[in-house]
Amino acid sequence: MGLEHEELTAQILAAAFEVHTTLGPGMLESAYEACLACELELRGLQVRRQQAVPLIYKGVQIETGYRLDLVVERTVVLELKAVDQLNSVHQAQLISYLRASGYPLGLLINFHTRQLKEGVRAASTVLEISTEIRPSDDDVRRRASADE
Repeated sequence: MGLEHEELTAQILAAAFEVHTTLGPGMLESAYEACLACELELRGLQVRRQQAVPLIYKGVQIETGYRLDLVVERTVVLELKAVDQLNSVHQAQLISYLRASGYPLGLLINFHTRQLKEGVRAASTVLEISTEIRPSDDDVRRRASADE
């Protein structure tokens, strides 16, 4: 991941942690989407909500109704979930969205977790990665001191 992507990802994750800390688990996905979009905009980032993604099949554009939850700075796709557990279908969905949209990086964020770090995955079509993202030790220490 390039430095600019790392910085942007860090800003997005900080915003997601703020939303999760404020709302906690148990809300609808649409509530997390609206609040995360607001939080990202408050941090000065450009956000698009529910951006349509066309499916091209054998050179023909098929209207499927696929939509990206959030796109940040025309670079990072955010696929948001509020489910008991992420599974491989969710990760495959994000990778498919990246390929169809042409965006280089995506984050899969599940807000229905006790600690948000347990529900974050990354994918990239540029680097062919698919990994869990964990906050740095500094982020964990800041969170722990904020919770006290």
